Amino acid sequence: MAQRSSYPSDVTDDEWTFVAPYLALVCEDAPQRQHALRAVFNALRYLVKTGCGWRYLPHDLPPWPAVYQQWARWRDNRCFEHMMADLR
Repeated sequence: MAQRSSYPSDVTDDEWTFVAPYLALVCEDAPQRQHALRAVFNALRYLVKTGCGWRYLPHDLPPWPAVYQQWARWRDNRCFEHMMADLR
């Protein structure tokens, strides 16, 4: 995949180091993974920061169905709740 320009909403390396263990429900190199986990998380951050709809995600981010599906997994596994609890 071609290198894309970054968005202001992209996760920094330090932020990624913190959040990645909470988000990795399967190995990063799992055969079923079609998009890098960091790219999916960046797409979710873009969506949250800009307030755009799922189908309006820019084309240089993973497709919205993949982002939505992964977000639903994170939600169902309460990844963000666990992360917030540890931050507190």
